[in-house]
Amino acid sequence: MARSPLSAWLKQAPWLALAGFVAWHLLDWALIQAVFRPDLAACQALAREGACWGVVPQKGLTWLFGRYPEEWRWRPALSLLLWAAALLLLLRPLWPARLKGPLNGPVLGSVLLLCLGGLALLAGHTALGHPSLAPVDSSQWGGLPLTLLLTAGALSCSLPLALLLAWARLSPRALWSWPAVLVIEVVRGAPLVMWLFMAAFLLPALLPEAWGVGPVARVWLVTTVFSAAYAAEILRGSLRVVAQDQTEAATVLGAHWWQRQRLVILPQAFRSALPALVNHTIGLLKDTALVMVVSLQDLTGSLSMSLNGDADWRPYFLEAYLFIALVYAAMCLGVAAVGRALERRYPALGVGQ
Repeated sequence: MARSPLSAWLKQAPWLALAGFVAWHLLDWALIQAVFRPDLAACQALAREGACWGVVPQKGLTWLFGRYPEEWRWRPALSLLLWAAALLLLLRPLWPARLKGPLNGPVLGSVLLLCLGGLALLAGHTALGHPSLAPVDSSQWGGLPLTLLLTAGALSCSLPLALLLAWARLSPRALWSWPAVLVIEVVRGAPLVMWLFMAAFLLPALLPEAWGVGPVARVWLVTTVFSAAYAAEILRGSLRVVAQDQTEAATVLGAHWWQRQRLVILPQAFRSALPALVNHTIGLLKDTALVMVVSLQDLTGSLSMSLNGDADWRPYFLEAYLFIALVYAAMCLGVAAVGRALERRYPALGVGQ
């Protein structure tokens, strides 16, 4: 005998009541009784009955820019704008139909100039001849610019290295495959935190002092190799799924090795690897939070630094971490959205178009 809709609803009623109870109290704490202005006295008067979102405007600039000198914070802000413009150009194939276009030489050149311009603004140089563009040591970089710089820099450099490692590991020649296996397995066999400590304390002893490799460059180098080891296995699996008969057909038509890779194998391999590469990118973005163990203050590290040194606003860690979690969620959702758009439009992004 079939149950009536009323009996099914009554069976779920306790769970619905519990969900409604929790939702109402969260709404009451987060919005109704919350304080949104940076008023410490009003936040203390809440006695934790409501959220103190005033910590966000009070400490937000420190979270955003870390230990970068306050009088020059316009420089990392402008860097973020330049990098955003570079990202928009890089996503040009995904623009609306009337505006989109290929990633040709001028577009890629503009992307490179915008990225380097943002990096130059962060670093500064005495040769620029203006006090507002004085050099700032990389140990003072932090916040969102450092998070994005490490993520984008490591990802853009690790993918070509990962492709080389994947090709080498698939090679029938032991001279190529064994070193690739050694690099991949050794790097993947240790946690990223260990490699970051080596970048902070071992690399300065190994590299010549005259090279002047700062902490950000050392962390970027280690993160790039770590990312490449994982991405290499993603690409190796994708390269193996390309149908052998397509490769043989290209060979019969007279295509040499690089032509086969560029026109037949790589487009299909990257298309099949897109979901895994998007997942890898999201993981890399979140892993940048680990750099605070070597005294670099990314977005999460800047939050901890700003509140640990302020006893008045320290009790509002929960609100601060919830806000930073929303920022990370927005960035990860953006990466996922770009990945889905690439999966839908990949045929239009083929090599040579």
